[in-house]
Amino acid sequence: MTHGYAHTPTMPQGLLSKRVERFAFHHQKWLPWIHAAMFVGFLVLIVVPLLLPAPNDNARLFHNFTLTANFLIWGFWFPLVFVSVIFTGRSWCGVLCPMGASSEWVNRIGLKRMVPRWIRWEGAPVVSFIVITILAQTVDARSFPEGIAVVFGLTLACALIVGFLYGPGYHKRTWCRHLCPIGLTLGSFSRLGMVQFAPKKPRIGAEALTDKGVCPTFIDINRKRESRHCIECLRCVQPNAKGGLAIHLRKPGSEAENIRDHHPHNSDIWFLFLGTGVAIGGFLWLTLPLYWQVRHAIAVWAIGNGWLSFLSPGPAWLMSVHPAGREVFTWLDFSMITGFMLATGVVFALALSACTALGSWMSGLLGGDKCFRHRFLELAYQYLPVAMVSLVIGLGSELFALLERAIGATPTHIIEVFIFSAGLAWSLHIGRRILMRQGLAGSRLALALVPSLLGCTAAGIIWWPALFGA
Repeated sequence: MTHGYAHTPTMPQGLLSKRVERFAFHHQKWLPWIHAAMFVGFLVLIVVPLLLPAPNDNARLFHNFTLTANFLIWGFWFPLVFVSVIFTGRSWCGVLCPMGASSEWVNRIGLKRMVPRWIRWEGAPVVSFIVITILAQTVDARSFPEGIAVVFGLTLACALIVGFLYGPGYHKRTWCRHLCPIGLTLGSFSRLGMVQFAPKKPRIGAEALTDKGVCPTFIDINRKRESRHCIECLRCVQPNAKGGLAIHLRKPGSEAENIRDHHPHNSDIWFLFLGTGVAIGGFLWLTLPLYWQVRHAIAVWAIGNGWLSFLSPGPAWLMSVHPAGREVFTWLDFSMITGFMLATGVVFALALSACTALGSWMSGLLGGDKCFRHRFLELAYQYLPVAMVSLVIGLGSELFALLERAIGATPTHIIEVFIFSAGLAWSLHIGRRILMRQGLAGSRLALALVPSLLGCTAAGIIWWPALFGA
């Protein structure tokens, strides 16, 4: 979707922003070494556990490398990297990510072909996110090192292949821009972040892609309006230069509140509504009795009709086959998990779409500006906080479990509920600010905010059993 923008004056830069910018600029020479260290560490975490015997029931977290590696990936890295976007944006992608760096390394020696249209399709990263999210469940990457190796090994292989084949120019990251499932997630949530890289000499026109320039994710830096594609690699930042980008600090959530000025995009909404819905399904199938009742009924039917092959295990690269670990998935399990997660995604997307459509219609009825489509696109961004905190709590279950053992279950549960409630409140606040930008105030604003409250309530009802038990 293309939007036009008026000329935006150069933003004043605060003293703290200047200090952050100079520190980052003077230390960017260390980035290649950081990338190399992270790549080695990444390989150690996914390869070494494959060479070790499986931990027994008495193994302790920090006395067994396999358990330690699992905790560092799922209990530490995943939840905290989402939290980091609030304070540092997509700095993970540009400073620490081994996959993005390796994709860029091979691009230097690769074929440098033009990026095909199917990769540039705005729904490509959403599909990538859904595929990886479902695969992580079917191979049980949360429990077994083989599953971790499949998920992250496949992701690394795709990053290397895409980087080698595509990306005209030099030092480009086609994978990070168009296909990375983690990059999509962090990019959408970075709109809540308090760090912004803004052009010193902004140009009139919409956010645009370009094969030229220093940006590895193809950003036309003088037309930059949004945070989601900026990986904060610092190549466009030179404190003493008149051009390029400058680092600014801003109020968390301000980009989402003023989303009309920051290139709202359909792919963000597809991720928020459908992608996070699929992620919910990945938590719910383990929790809801309904899933197991349906699975049992289908298994009985399959046996009665002679479909015994449907109850046999499949390949280990597609589903969890660990007899020693007392977990063997069959084609029935694979089909049920996949179908349940996709169905949950559709239900979640329909619920949020209905509430957002109602809010958009009411906004227009009460005097809100722009057309229905624009109002819908803007209001959808109010769900960024609740989606982010839900993923943090869900993926951080091992971190919270560790806290439970350290300080007791009750305080930890209270912390989880508080974080989730804060996310809901933040979403409502952003919805209110968006409606104000659409021209509503007073009782008209309060009335138009009711669908937002319904949407946040619906999101809470769907997420609650996944996060806190059925």
